[in-house]
Amino acid sequence: MKQQVLILVAVVEVAILIVWGISRKSFKGYFQEQVKSRDTTRPKPTRHDFSIECPADHFAIYIRSGFANVIGPTIGFDGKSVMSPVKNNVRHGLNIAVFDGENGSVENTFYTQNSAQLLIFLQSLRPGLIFLAASFDDVTAPLTDEVRKLFVGMGSTLINSVNHRDGWVFAGSTGTRMKSVFEKQSVNDEKTNVYDGWPVSLEVEGCLPRLTADGSSRVTETSAGS
Repeated sequence: MKQQVLILVAVVEVAILIVWGISRKSFKGYFQEQVKSRDTTRPKPTRHDFSIECPADHFAIYIRSGFANVIGPTIGFDGKSVMSPVKNNVRHGLNIAVFDGENGSVENTFYTQNSAQLLIFLQSLRPGLIFLAASFDDVTAPLTDEVRKLFVGMGSTLINSVNHRDGWVFAGSTGTRMKSVFEKQSVNDEKTNVYDGWPVSLEVEGCLPRLTADGSSRVTETSAGS
């Protein structure tokens, strides 16, 4: 009798696992179909090599914001993936990667929804750094007036208009007030949103000039991509 009970329990557990697996697969398929049917301007699939051809004295960059609150953002630099869902180093809120503007080495990666943490992080940055940022879910919580002002100082022209659940991608630099050509914003509007409550995901790619130690560009032109 005891053996029969154990067998019955095992059969029930297997059945539960099978139903759970089918449910997960069905939900994933449903979400993908919803994205496909709603978004006719979907970004390109996540890059694997991030290999953009750039002139000498430039770094190749690629930034993609998150999809709603489901799939995290991706940041690529100089032919390599630096932050992405696959690397499991992105989180809800604002995701940031910082690089040495002369040699391209990774200085730091950072994500937060906390305004105090973000302010301390931004104030600690020295001149001559390349700064890449991407939104995931909502980024407005840490964007105080003081924080937004610091982004303007790195070249942002859209940060002051970023509101609840807007998408945002940005590439700038510290130590210079040159306006960035690597910035996009998608506005959260129920009339135009492609997901339930979120606007379309964004991406930018292109070639960013190397910097000197004081943050000035080594070249006079910046090549922007899509």
